[in-house]
Amino acid sequence: MGLTLSEKILSEKAGRKVRAGDFIQAKVDFLLMNDITAPISIKVFRELDAKIFDKSRVAIILDHFTPNKDIKAAEQCKFSREFAEEKKLPYFFEGGKVGVEHCLLPELGLVLPGDLVIGADSHTCTYGALGAFATGVGSTDAGVAMATGDVWLRVPETLKLIYEGERDPWVMGKDLILHTIGDIGVSGALYMAMEFHGDAISSLPMSDRFTMSNMAIEAGAKAGLMPVDEKTIEYVKERAKRNYQVMEADDNANYRKVKKYKVEKIEPLVAFPHLPSNVKEARNAARMNIKINQVFIGSCTNGRYEDLKTAAEVLQGREVAEHVRLIVLPCSPSVYLRALKNGVLETLISAGAVIGPPSCGPCLGGHLGILAAGERTIATTNRNFVGRMGHPKSEVYLANPAVAAASAVMGRIAHPEEVMRS
Repeated sequence: MGLTLSEKILSEKAGRKVRAGDFIQAKVDFLLMNDITAPISIKVFRELDAKIFDKSRVAIILDHFTPNKDIKAAEQCKFSREFAEEKKLPYFFEGGKVGVEHCLLPELGLVLPGDLVIGADSHTCTYGALGAFATGVGSTDAGVAMATGDVWLRVPETLKLIYEGERDPWVMGKDLILHTIGDIGVSGALYMAMEFHGDAISSLPMSDRFTMSNMAIEAGAKAGLMPVDEKTIEYVKERAKRNYQVMEADDNANYRKVKKYKVEKIEPLVAFPHLPSNVKEARNAARMNIKINQVFIGSCTNGRYEDLKTAAEVLQGREVAEHVRLIVLPCSPSVYLRALKNGVLETLISAGAVIGPPSCGPCLGGHLGILAAGERTIATTNRNFVGRMGHPKSEVYLANPAVAAASAVMGRIAHPEEVMRS
């Protein structure tokens, strides 16, 4: 019996052939921490009285509560900054260089195909779109890995997901993953790896692939991996800071389960409060007259250039409804600059959007758009748990950038077709 992509990568990193269920110690290719998790990891690291295993394989990205929202955030960043300066870490990002970590690191070629990447952040699984085994770990694990270069974990079983057919023009990777989570539930891939396959995946741009891998954790998955193809290589070849190894699952790999989806049957979706699995078709949600107070377009899920461009296409020549706040945060400096040069930001601003700095911002209820009691937002983020973006009595609806932009214009949850034909 052959190996899944996860088993293949983890066998390489463990130095022996491993199977699902095995407990292993494996070599880490890259480790990341942010302004929330780094201070805890640093304290653990200092207790070990050790040296960093490889400074070129460690990054600290101050992206969650920055620009500093309060004194506590400032102290967290100061603590992390002083450590990075002391250890002379080459990959420390803040200020004008910072972006949302899961957008920034792939852009800079620091995470690559065949890598084992761990991060003190649950959405580290984003890099599975590059054919890497990437997973979130606790801050203690990250602190130990910073010293040893190793991580201890159990090899996950794999759920193979095959997407076939041609997408509706308004259907994005966000809708494919929301449909999947709606089908299997938020525990449907618990401690499994999700492998995404099929011609519909091959047709997706890298931005949408990152979106899908990013939200694997919302189904409980340990990782969300995609095969490396020409688009992947095209993305990484000009960015890669080091050599990488492309791996692929064996044809006779042993999967826990295989599921197939016909994407022509998938419509733009909206995840209703308070779970990403609580999905309804945007067309049906539009008939429910759900008024909104805020729209947020950004985050590690949908803050890339292609996401902003899609939103701008819907908003072109239109205005945001008077009672709606539209907040847009490009996910990295390069995305911000590209959107500025190509007129995307001008379109968004002309429509009434507030453009903020690259930051996680309101996604985790951090800053730059917190919700009050009774307020509703539709967001391109990844979670809509109770209190996720502010007050426990607020409501968060998840959608792709086109649906979010259309909703901003209509002042209620809307389908893009409603706006485009008006």
